[in-house]
Amino acid sequence: MGVPVTVVDPQLPTVTGPPSAAATAFDPTADVRAELDRQITAYVELGVATLLGEDPAAFRARLAPLAEVATTPTAPPAVEGDDVPFVLVLPGLDLNDVAPAMRRGTRLGVSVIDRDEAPTYRPLPGVEVPAVPYLLWGVDTGSELCNVRPEDALATITGRGRTPLTIDEGVALVVVRPDMLRPNKCFSLLASRTGTNQRVPAVWISERRAKLGWCWDRNPHTWLGAASAADRLVRADA
Repeated sequence: MGVPVTVVDPQLPTVTGPPSAAATAFDPTADVRAELDRQITAYVELGVATLLGEDPAAFRARLAPLAEVATTPTAPPAVEGDDVPFVLVLPGLDLNDVAPAMRRGTRLGVSVIDRDEAPTYRPLPGVEVPAVPYLLWGVDTGSELCNVRPEDALATITGRGRTPLTIDEGVALVVVRPDMLRPNKCFSLLASRTGTNQRVPAVWISERRAKLGWCWDRNPHTWLGAASAADRLVRADA
């Protein structure tokens, strides 16, 4: 028997949005401001801004200045097509409530991490995560690390001076860039652990929808790599 899907309130804004709601397709020619605006729009249209209790106009005005923190491009990923310039991350969200916004077409995302366990996933020692909205910069979804044990993938990522992604960052990535969750190129989120077991959170595809779950630290999977980033950027006055 599989792990049951965590139940969410059917009236959540991430559930009740129109079936057509989805992140607008990524434009590789867009500049930082245009891409940030696209991601903000995705959060509004998929109901995430409403989860935060924010008016869409105020939400846009608060987040648009993050474009000012953009830095220079990072090194190319090990595998062509694994790169994401940046992801807007919004701290303080209940991941199970956000999960439906991880849409693949009209199919809502799900989580199999229960509500008691989800808050216990914390950043690894040495991983500094801002408490305010930020840009996760220079993301690599890490398909080169498919079939590599998570503990070994973590050593590879940190050895390159990069940071693994947290569970919150992985969900954000799939919400704003659903095209990057691809068959046989899904990803673990190595920066988040419970501290009480060997579970490593991950996002993959199951029954044609995005699923937030976990795998064991020492178990490799041919379809599961490990995502990483170059940096986390915040505004100086945040």
